[in-house]
Amino acid sequence: MAGRRGWGGSPPSSDDEAAQRIVAAAVDLIGRTGAAISIADVAESLGVIRQTVYRYFPSAETLMKAAAIASVDSFLDRLAQHVRGIEDPVDALTEGVVYTLADVRRTPHLGILLSGSYSNAHPDGLVSDEAQLFGATMIRRFDVDWDSYGYGEASLRELVEYLLRTMQSFFVSPGNPPRSDDDLRRYLRRWMGGAILAQAQPAVRV
Repeated sequence: MAGRRGWGGSPPSSDDEAAQRIVAAAVDLIGRTGAAISIADVAESLGVIRQTVYRYFPSAETLMKAAAIASVDSFLDRLAQHVRGIEDPVDALTEGVVYTLADVRRTPHLGILLSGSYSNAHPDGLVSDEAQLFGATMIRRFDVDWDSYGYGEASLRELVEYLLRTMQSFFVSPGNPPRSDDDLRRYLRRWMGGAILAQAQPAVRV
């Protein structure tokens, strides 16, 4: 009877379904609170004990990572639509960064991913495998011929890290007052643009 009272009276039929429902509950809680959540919060929302959640997610950090990744698919679709047809890498990545930073205000899960704020114990969460996967998926949806600009797998991974660190800095400290979108575009094109195009330049022999 106790099991029936949990899970809204409808226990999951498999471990996969249980994990999916836990992640869905975490996504919903983050969306409503706009902040990191705890194992206890998720367990209470599902009507189960904390040990049930811990069975599938050993820490709040792992659950937060899963929730953040699960919730950004719709964002990536919107971003791909926003930059569709932009073939220049500087213009595409500039628009991508500006759009992402603006969308953080509407997608708290994305802010958690960008800030690496799964927990205070791991401030470098931004360069986690999950965040790197997010960044790689993001730029591969652009209509940019990366090969023609000299980018291979290794250099694309470094570019992703560079972009994630750039977005993190603006997310954590947007400035006082923050730049407008147009001012941010001008700033990024000038300083980030040179770094993006440097990959295509031949090495200078000394």
